[in-house]
Amino acid sequence: MSEYVVDESTIFETPLVEVDLNLEADADVYAKAEWFNLYDAPHGGGSIKSRIAKGMVDGAEERGDLDPGVTVIEPTSGNTGSEVARLAGARGYNVEIVMPDNAAGGKVDAVRDAGAEIHFVDANLGYDAVIERCEEIVAEDPDAYYRPNQYENPDNPGTHERTTAREIYEATDGEVTHFVAGVGTGGTITGTGRGLTDLSGGAVEVVGFEPAEPLHAIDGLKYLKSGDHYRPDTYDESVLDRTEYVATADAYDRARALRERYLDDPVPIADPGQHDEATVREHLRVDDQFVVGTSAGGGAAAVAALDAAGDLADDDVVVFMLCDRGDKYADIPLWADYL
Repeated sequence: MSEYVVDESTIFETPLVEVDLNLEADADVYAKAEWFNLYDAPHGGGSIKSRIAKGMVDGAEERGDLDPGVTVIEPTSGNTGSEVARLAGARGYNVEIVMPDNAAGGKVDAVRDAGAEIHFVDANLGYDAVIERCEEIVAEDPDAYYRPNQYENPDNPGTHERTTAREIYEATDGEVTHFVAGVGTGGTITGTGRGLTDLSGGAVEVVGFEPAEPLHAIDGLKYLKSGDHYRPDTYDESVLDRTEYVATADAYDRARALRERYLDDPVPIADPGQHDEATVREHLRVDDQFVVGTSAGGGAAAVAALDAAGDLADDDVVVFMLCDRGDKYADIPLWADYL
């Protein structure tokens, strides 16, 4: 059970900030700072996965799938696990999380702080082995466990369709022309893409991005381009207008570039969401630096790829996701020097 109070009221209505990616086109580029979900939680606050954790736990309770004595279990690369552990633990459920043994230290610490038990899986076996280990644990005693299953649960994309899409559309006064998000479970790009397509009458171009290599280090994303990899049911590629493929080095370089760009300049706040601007300014930076997670760098790289292909015009409005804060990755090789 959680050792700290989880303020679920801070989930949703996250800030939108304007970022300079040094593009050729004079398009307006905005990023949604998702660590403002549960922003006061330790170890880098919450993340974009706070949204789906709440959506899945709320949905399970509403359907009667969660009995008081059941244990909630979920496989994860990190962020979903910490957010499920925080929310389900705070509501009184026992939680077990299955994750690779090379998961970022900040994410592991967040799961432990929430009081959850962790089952580590050798990362060299690949992420599919994490899912398989979770399935084995549940099979040993099916009645004892409830698995939200972010990879198949319609509450994952459904939460984004109801909340993230509306927030982006309203914060840009309906002027958003491009939405860019990475593919992990596919929930963000599928749900937000559907919502923005409906709200805009199909005017928003929906762009997903995946790692360019099977062996990559862009946290939270899945390589699905080729090979026999697990494909989440929550991912509906028909929602996408195009897919970009981002190399790990490019994602890291773009994340570092955001830090360098705003070392001395303030990050412009386009819309503070549910927060006042003072709160946003206080929590946008870590040790007075604008540090974002690896997938945010991938989003910036995908936007740059659109620009390089000539797909962006001067009057376009692009939104991509800052899924979490970069200080969660301080112990990961290639990342430590950045912090």
